[in-house]
Amino acid sequence: MKKAFKLAATVNVILLLSGAYSTAFADPLKVVSSFTVISDFAKNVGGDKIKLTTLVGPDGDAHVYEPKPADAAAVASADVVLVNGLHFEGFLPRLVEASATKAPIIELSKGVEPIKSAEDEHHYEAASGTQHEEHEAFDPHAFQSISNAKIYVKNIVDAFCTADAANCDTYKSNAAAYTAKLDATETEVKAAIASIPESKRLVITSHDAFGYFQHEYGLTFLAPEGISTDSEASAADIVALIKQIKEDKASAIFVENITNPRLIEQIASETKLKVGGTLYSDALSKPDEGASTYIDMMHHNIETFKKAILGS
Repeated sequence: MKKAFKLAATVNVILLLSGAYSTAFADPLKVVSSFTVISDFAKNVGGDKIKLTTLVGPDGDAHVYEPKPADAAAVASADVVLVNGLHFEGFLPRLVEASATKAPIIELSKGVEPIKSAEDEHHYEAASGTQHEEHEAFDPHAFQSISNAKIYVKNIVDAFCTADAANCDTYKSNAAAYTAKLDATETEVKAAIASIPESKRLVITSHDAFGYFQHEYGLTFLAPEGISTDSEASAADIVALIKQIKEDKASAIFVENITNPRLIEQIASETKLKVGGTLYSDALSKPDEGASTYIDMMHHNIETFKKAILGS
């Protein structure tokens, strides 16, 4: 609560200095996105009709992000705020309170069929008796399924059309073109996973971010950490995971762009698995690093899987 009050006080100063209390409607539409994946969707729908601010930037971890006064100021002056929902952005309630924004907060996962967290099956915090809050019952990483990404895009179109009816046709046209690209990408993803023998489809990642990818495409994931990176795995968790990796003969192990590689490197050393590269999970890359768009992220990840597992 104290953090929210401090944020709010600083926000008022920023808003007054920037003239953000002006009654004139901004053109283009002022959009705030919580993290980079959503920003890429918004860019593809909004094009030059929107002015976009991203809160958690490339390679950033939204699970543990601490908002800044400038973030609250951006939210306060936004016309639309786009978020993932499903408790992905732990910082969001405090930020919205501090900003006192009047903008609609659009949860893009609305309409997605959420899957339960695979904590008991796919990572091993349960081994140490760690208790989890009820809000972690569902995996928030719905965007790892391209079918769900299309739901996110539809929700963005609806939000933009509500806020800016004059440009609704443009938003719909942009979304249709982008959805066609997503369809083509999904075909590639399915073909890539189908090329991996079923006996080699068990892999290890840093945290439990790929449940929807597993559900949709058939690659199985184990991870030492759960659906959030806000707590570390215990020694008992790691021992249990290493035992499972050896028993089930995992094919590859990967670090993630948002996490410290130390734990994965330790597990790789103890299981004699070679680290197969970096996956992009909860954030896109910087512009020149090969995964700066959602589609590029999907291409990068499937190629990384194939190279590590098949050597091609």
